[in-house]
Amino acid sequence: MGCSKAPEKVERPNIVFIMSDDHAYQAISAYDNTLIETPNIDRIAKMGMLFTNASVTNSICAPSRATILTGKHSHINGKVDNHFPFDTTNVTFPQILHDGGYQTAMFGKLHFGNNPKGFDQFKILPGQGKYYNPDFITKNEGNIQVEGYVTDIITDMTLDWLANERKADQPFMLMYLHKAPHREWLPAGRHVEEFTNRTFKEPATLFDDYSGRGRAAHEAEMNLLKDMHWAGDSKLRPEVLDELGIEPTSGWDKAAFEGEVGRMNPEQRAVWDKAYEKMIEDFKKAYPTMTEEDKMKWRYQRYMQDYLGTIRAVDENVGRVLDYLEANGLMENTIIVYTSDQGFYLGEHGWFDKRFVYNESFKTPLIMAWPGRTQAGVKSDAMVQNLDFAQTFLEAAGVEAPSDMQGESLLPLLTGEGEWTRDAVYYHYYEYPSVHMVKRHYAIITKDYKLVHYYFDVDEWELIDRKNDPYELKNVYDDPAYVEIREDLHKQLDGLREKYGDNSQVSQRYIDEYLDYLQKNNSYAGGKNTELLDKIFKDRKMSNEQ
Repeated sequence: MGCSKAPEKVERPNIVFIMSDDHAYQAISAYDNTLIETPNIDRIAKMGMLFTNASVTNSICAPSRATILTGKHSHINGKVDNHFPFDTTNVTFPQILHDGGYQTAMFGKLHFGNNPKGFDQFKILPGQGKYYNPDFITKNEGNIQVEGYVTDIITDMTLDWLANERKADQPFMLMYLHKAPHREWLPAGRHVEEFTNRTFKEPATLFDDYSGRGRAAHEAEMNLLKDMHWAGDSKLRPEVLDELGIEPTSGWDKAAFEGEVGRMNPEQRAVWDKAYEKMIEDFKKAYPTMTEEDKMKWRYQRYMQDYLGTIRAVDENVGRVLDYLEANGLMENTIIVYTSDQGFYLGEHGWFDKRFVYNESFKTPLIMAWPGRTQAGVKSDAMVQNLDFAQTFLEAAGVEAPSDMQGESLLPLLTGEGEWTRDAVYYHYYEYPSVHMVKRHYAIITKDYKLVHYYFDVDEWELIDRKNDPYELKNVYDDPAYVEIREDLHKQLDGLREKYGDNSQVSQRYIDEYLDYLQKNNSYAGGKNTELLDKIFKDRKMSNEQ
């Protein structure tokens, strides 16, 4: 873990890494102002560079964070899914920066672990965390509960550290990590009335029937009408479901409502109930005559009202941090990043959640500013990934990166000094069978195409023409017009798999470890399609007996 300090004449930059959870690029007005205005996040874009082709290596929360910290693909750092624990023997870029002379702090959602290595200070949510009156794991205070709204509290902690613990004579790396807008999407009390009364434009593919794609899209369990919770997600009180005879979507449905709304104190709950009562009464009157199309449209609006309502608080609080940096002379030599741990479906293809290599979940918002070093208000369509953060920050700090990191420094793009040569990225999703039942798949993605292989209980290929099919509705893998393109992408994919050390043997090892755990614990890991899961285990038993 060698490190070498930059020459003394170069003042090393501070790093403020801001990340939200499941924040779709479609819900940032610097990308698209159709749904919501985010003026404070947009401030970062006006100061620096907005990436239009930024992506993740594995679109699911904890693996994305592990990739960011280690600069390695999931199959190398070992955190392939949300299930297995993070291997704490991994060396992370905060550790390296800390050893290289940086003061380090983390506030908010890490998702895994309770003692992040390489930090002078941390206060993190346990697991997913809660929106109201959340608990925190802290470095110096033990486990605590703080009354209030989580997005505000994380910001309060961040600003307190900047004002009272940050050392003025030492560069710092601050990770400011929001829970929002993660499911179950509870807005702050000050925003609930506004957003429950708003109506949002429907996506063009809300009623997608997946006719142009294979089994993976057809069998996923992420549909707004069929798979989203009525109580936990759409905020119908559990007794309303009973009154209307609505079957909970899963055993988690009512419990999700009670686990979140039930944490509120009386004052918070009074604001919440007052804002949501009209919505509930209107739904009760309409429900008996609603068609399936009506219900789907209603579910979409309820989803957007709460999801976007949580983003309003994120944007406000990002503004608080930017205001502090400006007021205290910390903008001039500070790298500021805004990103998400992956993208998210906002009704596109009729879905919520992430996981697929299709654009809405594969792509992620990425905005970076380094005042004085980056040109202001520019865009880049370079193929960059969350894999690249570690080496970017280490190079900017003048600290040598370990040779086994797999990303590439973004500094040539940010500063215009040097050359960016990557024209394709690699993607691999693993968590199946599990909640949402998105099949295992890996892919190569260029600016023009995606070649995707779905495997394990299926063997299907998809070729997507990104330029001519922007909604990604048609698989052209068997189209004669694409034969040469397909073959070239296969060669490139083989090259990337070799470059990053991925292959079918590695994939099979992770499958075996996962299924061994599920069978040992008699667990189906959240999937609803029990017939399909039964078949997976039956086929595995027969294969092992042969």
